[in-house]
Amino acid sequence: MISMISSVGNNGELGKGNKLIWHFKEDMKFFKDTTMGHTVIMGRKTYESLPGKLPGREMIVVSTKAVDRDVQVISSINNIVDKYCDSDEEVFIIGGASIYKQFLPFAKRLYLTEINDVDLDADTFFPKFNKKEWKKTILKKCVFNDTIFNICLYEKNEK
Repeated sequence: MISMISSVGNNGELGKGNKLIWHFKEDMKFFKDTTMGHTVIMGRKTYESLPGKLPGREMIVVSTKAVDRDVQVISSINNIVDKYCDSDEEVFIIGGASIYKQFLPFAKRLYLTEINDVDLDADTFFPKFNKKEWKKTILKKCVFNDTIFNICLYEKNEK
């Protein structure tokens, strides 16, 4: 099963300058706990923005360029879709914007930390999606320094 996980602002903001905009301890813990023991899939820029390898997770980078020897690189999303789309194994798409956009049609779950804030300088955005096609569950309501954010699960409605 293909799932996505991200933090987004009110306008779908993901980041700026290849960095996350918001850093909330509760959100980072949720990301770690949710993806631990699973495969995480990302684009090359997202991989390069990480401080290092993510322990306890197999990492796949979608890229036509080489990266670390210890990381699996796949040049096409088709191989990932073929392997995981109908699988019981949950894999997580963790960015960036282009990778989210390519995988969105195949995702069954979206784990989104929805931050009640905007960043007008953002240069990277989560793709727009029709929320009527998804069932939303708020997993946790949080506040940090007057910023409200909800950790949510969207599950694709069965047709």
